[in-house]
Amino acid sequence: MVRYADPGAVEWVESGGGPLIAVPETVLPFWAGAEGDETASDYDRACEIDAAVGLLPVGDSAALVLGDEPAATAYLPDHGTFVRWYAADSAEELLAELPEALVTASWASEVNWNVPGTVLLFDAAWPGNDCARTDHVKISLHPGRYAVRAAQVQPGPETWLGLVQLRRLPD
Repeated sequence: MVRYADPGAVEWVESGGGPLIAVPETVLPFWAGAEGDETASDYDRACEIDAAVGLLPVGDSAALVLGDEPAATAYLPDHGTFVRWYAADSAEELLAELPEALVTASWASEVNWNVPGTVLLFDAAWPGNDCARTDHVKISLHPGRYAVRAAQVQPGPETWLGLVQLRRLPD
């Protein structure tokens, strides 16, 4: 069993100040990030998400935007959850609070996300084809529909975290 406090067990992704985005690998070439000649770049569209999560069309699919605030984020496959580090003295401290946070979370309404398979989580400012050159993590998901819900939890006086949970829906 993986203990999340073990060094290297969790890969954190950070942004330069904007939202993080999970883009299906099949449509990475269609995500232009902050580049482009148009008045509203893909990055600008991601910044307009005024919620903890939102979906944006990308190619023939959709990307999941982790909005709200730019926080270091990890995906924990055992829980099907993105964990967002808002405040804690260490990753170990934050992750130790995860089981209780999942139980006590007050979840916001869900969005449904159709996923063609593997997604990459990275800073929304980067073009999809260049995300391998920056902080990113590859997340293996089974193709299908997912319910996505988010919550902010404060399990301790100095510990705050965000949760974005994916739940596979029946086909």
